[in-house]
Amino acid sequence: MQVYSQDTLFAVARLEAAAPIPAWADGFFSVTRTVNELSIVCAAGAVPADVQAERGFRMLMVDGPLDFSLTGVLSSITGALAEAGVSVFTISTYDTDYVLIRDEKFSEAAGALRVAGWEIAE
Repeated sequence: MQVYSQDTLFAVARLEAAAPIPAWADGFFSVTRTVNELSIVCAAGAVPADVQAERGFRMLMVDGPLDFSLTGVLSSITGALAEAGVSVFTISTYDTDYVLIRDEKFSEAAGALRVAGWEIAE
């Protein structure tokens, strides 16, 4: 597992369900649209101040690509973090999984993951 970017903090932004994908979603970003909302994960610095968002996440990327037949990868990660009292926000793509952790909890999370047998490359 590796830190996606050591110097980038991410945000999870919430827009109205019918909103277009904004131009400020650039670089690494993930978009999820439901009937109730449009959620965008991207660099925190890109999200305008007037947009509802939770800011200040660091991102871990699970080395991939991961085979779809693998089981328990996210469970292993989130279980170790739950035991350490660290909340997460996860994103999965075709190739891999991403785990967002509050910046102030990152060292604690990295320690818990290392104890659980995960290697973290910064």
